[in-house]
Amino acid sequence: MTDAMSDDERLAAEYVFGLLDGEDLLSARARLSREPGFAALVARWEDHAAPLLDAGEGHVPDEDVLARVHAQIAGAGDGAQVIALRRSVTRWRWASGAAAAAAIVMAVLVADPADRAAPAPERDAAPLVANVPIGDTDLRLSVTYLPDRGEMLVSASGLTADGVHDHELWLVPDEGALQSLGVVAPGTERRMPISPEIAERITASAGLVLTREPLGGKPAGEAAGPVVAEGRFTET
Repeated sequence: MTDAMSDDERLAAEYVFGLLDGEDLLSARARLSREPGFAALVARWEDHAAPLLDAGEGHVPDEDVLARVHAQIAGAGDGAQVIALRRSVTRWRWASGAAAAAAIVMAVLVADPADRAAPAPERDAAPLVANVPIGDTDLRLSVTYLPDRGEMLVSASGLTADGVHDHELWLVPDEGALQSLGVVAPGTERRMPISPEIAERITASAGLVLTREPLGGKPAGEAAGPVVAEGRFTET
């Protein structure tokens, strides 16, 4: 057995299991929005982790242990120390509920590559990416389409909701009418399945537009709202 896991794969696993914080978390989110390869690793680890984490139940340390930890927090004068202690409590609660999952994951991490059923994407299934500039700002809506998985990753981490409108993302195929890809959730990175009917219309030359709509998206039977941003897919 050899530990042949790459740094990127380890980082993707830590991101999925919620083990990153601070600059490491921000860096991973940035890479998720702009690097299709890293996004694919995260998507794969989400598939690995979902049944394990769904099966785990949350647990809390014994009351006497928690009491001692909270006493340390109350008596700590250094702000950095308080943050570190509180973070330890949060991770402890999380880890106790996912201990079995972590054990299985570690077995996967150290396994020989031949033992891990993770076929590489085929050459004709390369991810497509699009960066959609938002007006005259530095903000970008980052979209990654993973054809071998039938999924699209949409990162809107820099956007904020105004409480009045929603923004809907549309595919502009080479031929035919626009296809709605759903409402964009500001401040999040979302992973959405793509139907076969829409997937067959996504090409390296297809475009994307973002429209401003009422809350909930375009009302049925009405025309789409004004276009506020547009971009185009490119091959990686």
